[in-house]
Amino acid sequence: MAREIKFSLVYRDMWQSSGRYVPRVDQLVEVAPAIIDMGCFDRVETNGGAFEQVNLLFGENPNVAVRKWTAPFHKAGIQTHMLERGLNALRMNPVPADVRELMFKVKKKQGTDIARSFCGLNDHRNLKGSVEFAKKGGMISQVALSITNSPVHTVAYYMGIVDKVVEYGADEICLKDMAGIGRPTFLAELTKDIKTKYPHIKVQYHGHTGPGFSPASMLEVARAGADYLDVAVEPLSWGKIHPDVITIREMMKADGFLVKDLNMDAYMEVRRLTQKFIDDFLGYWINNSNHLMTSLLVGCGLPGGMMGSMMADLKGFQGAINAAQRAHGRPEMSLDTLMVKLFEEVEYVWPRLGYPPLVTPFSQYVKNTALMNLFNMVNDKPRWTTIDKDTWGMILGNMGKLPGELAPEIVALAKEKGLEFTTNNPQDNYPDELPKFRQMMKEEGWDEGEDEEELFEFAMHERQYRDYKSGIAKERFNQELEEMRKKAGAPIVVKRPVVEMPEFDIDKYVSEHPDAVPVQAPAKGQLLWQVDVADDSAAPVVGTKVEAGKGIGFVQTFYGMEELIPAVDGFVVAVTGKQGKNVVKGEIVAFIERKK
Repeated sequence: MAREIKFSLVYRDMWQSSGRYVPRVDQLVEVAPAIIDMGCFDRVETNGGAFEQVNLLFGENPNVAVRKWTAPFHKAGIQTHMLERGLNALRMNPVPADVRELMFKVKKKQGTDIARSFCGLNDHRNLKGSVEFAKKGGMISQVALSITNSPVHTVAYYMGIVDKVVEYGADEICLKDMAGIGRPTFLAELTKDIKTKYPHIKVQYHGHTGPGFSPASMLEVARAGADYLDVAVEPLSWGKIHPDVITIREMMKADGFLVKDLNMDAYMEVRRLTQKFIDDFLGYWINNSNHLMTSLLVGCGLPGGMMGSMMADLKGFQGAINAAQRAHGRPEMSLDTLMVKLFEEVEYVWPRLGYPPLVTPFSQYVKNTALMNLFNMVNDKPRWTTIDKDTWGMILGNMGKLPGELAPEIVALAKEKGLEFTTNNPQDNYPDELPKFRQMMKEEGWDEGEDEEELFEFAMHERQYRDYKSGIAKERFNQELEEMRKKAGAPIVVKRPVVEMPEFDIDKYVSEHPDAVPVQAPAKGQLLWQVDVADDSAAPVVGTKVEAGKGIGFVQTFYGMEELIPAVDGFVVAVTGKQGKNVVKGEIVAFIERKK
């Protein structure tokens, strides 16, 4: 008898793989009936990831959004699921256990059925809490394996993780192929082993289309026993996003699987509404390169969603790199040449950093290290000269165990710097915090909310929650949107802003200070070297002493303050960004001469 393959619409990830924001709750409620009428989905991804945080950035309440967005699917008998990052839960840094536990309780009450939990390092210790908290909160626990392609990421390696999380009580396994580089036959073998050893465990496949493997991967995992496939709809399908449900459904049907009927009138309505949301305002933040597939991702393994930010970083570095090239009598490099060199450097760096799966935030750590290696090498300096504190945290084991062994030179460098490695359970580093946040809410006169959902959101995203409560977030978002509309002056063209060329003579600085290291803006916003209420705020003077990893200024972004972090100990030798200047991500704002 033919076996049924079921589909999940990853409507949240469609948007967050394309750009910065997701639709507002009024838009989500508008599109929900058409999604239901399509008739082919057993599941819909509704929230998690950055969904809750994005709502705060809009100046909207994420708790209201989740409840209203999940409600129509429940009424229709469609399961909802969310994405969470294990130790990091719904943010990019570790979360105390009591806040993590409250998250699952709250999300279940709000209408989310399934918790898809992943650890960027595939450390089962970070997943144990997710499984146990999800089960305690009444949710289905789905553990996601962060799939990548390396000598250490074998079927046996992944089965070792599966064994542990099943022991902890996981109900389902997701193959999270976030970069789409999982090889189809490998994924089939892994799926078969999971289903053979644990026939009661549901298997769901999530794959991005960037390098082009995902349709073949979907067919192979389905043949091997997978139960659910994650799909998208136009205009946010294919490219570096997800395969479209029409193609995947027809492929499964042709291979003999049972599939639900698809209402094409409803599909076209979902397509129309999604395009309407893009045209309304969301398109301003969509990177049009995400609509393009590229085989260049196969070798480096970086997620396709990183391409936009990576190209912005490269543009920011291009001037400094080419200045160094000219100073050494070498030809300048085009952006395409730099991109290929960065991909090659990622391939070099990745195994030496222990093969961390290239998923947020570890993909950023590997990319940033590779980029700084490139910059240092064109200045005739050795690799590994500049490694930021977050990457060191990964290297030292503060976030979990790396899948592979560190290269001897990395271990030696850590010892040289007096850094200590740890094998402790990462969660133990972060004590409970809910009592502190309860007290702060009491002092502010804020209610903890239905099912303590406001308490949870405050504890998870304190800075953004405060901005939401004060009204600053909505004001800031509306101001940014108005500025973008004025710049466009026409129907939206989905195009990433170009990083402007520096407004200074970079050759001069490189020739005068050949050993200097640039300080770059971490994000787009207003440069604030100081926030001085008693006197005029000003940039640091030449000769100011700085320490690696310690902030020397800020960039005021639409979502809050980002610190300017020097990569080395030393002294300021030049300031190229004035106090109050509007800067773009990657723009050089100062140069630091290393301390001799």
